[in-house]
Amino acid sequence: MEVPAGGRLFDERSPCGAFPFVIRGRVKVAKLAPSGREIVLYRVEPGQSCLITSSCLLARRDYSATGIAETDVALVAMPRDLFDALMAGSPAFRDYVHSLFADRIGELMALVEEVAFRRLDQRLAALLLARGPVVAARHQDLAEELGSVREIVSRLLGDFEDRGLVSLGRGRVDLKDRAGLEALAAGR
Repeated sequence: MEVPAGGRLFDERSPCGAFPFVIRGRVKVAKLAPSGREIVLYRVEPGQSCLITSSCLLARRDYSATGIAETDVALVAMPRDLFDALMAGSPAFRDYVHSLFADRIGELMALVEEVAFRRLDQRLAALLLARGPVVAARHQDLAEELGSVREIVSRLLGDFEDRGLVSLGRGRVDLKDRAGLEALAAGR
C-alpha cells in the first residue's frame, strides 16, 4: 500500500482493520483537538509498527488518534484475522507486539513528563538541538511537535534570535549558539 506525504492512514474514531508494517517513509501519530491544535504522540518509521493500531486491534476498538504520512509511505497491512491468529499461535509475534507496547509506552511517558514538567522554551531548545544545526521547519510545524500554537513558538523563536541563540529564515532555523541552547534546554 502506498500513501503520499500528507495523506491520512487512519483517523480518530475510525475502525481498525489491519496491522501495518512501514517499509518506507515516516508516519506521524497525533492527537488532534477540535480547535485544530495537535500534539505528536510518536512517529512510526521503517521496521516499526503502530502502538495505537495494536491497541485497537487487541481491544477491538476504534482509533484514538490520527496517523498522517509525513513523507511518501509504503507499508504492508496485515489483516485483522491474521493478526489475531498470530497473537494466539506465535509466541515470537506476540513477544514482538508486547515489546512494541513497552517501547512506545516509555516514549509516551517521556512525552507526558516533557509536557507536564518542562517549560515550553526548554522543550523548544531541546527540539532544535535534536534537529540542528539547520532546522528546516515552519513555526507551525515546531508548534505542532511541541503541542503548542504557532504564535507562542514564533514569540519564543524571536526571543531566541534576540539572544543570539538562533537565526531565523523562511521555513528554517539556524542554530548559532549551541551551548546557550543546551543551557536553556537543561533549565540553566
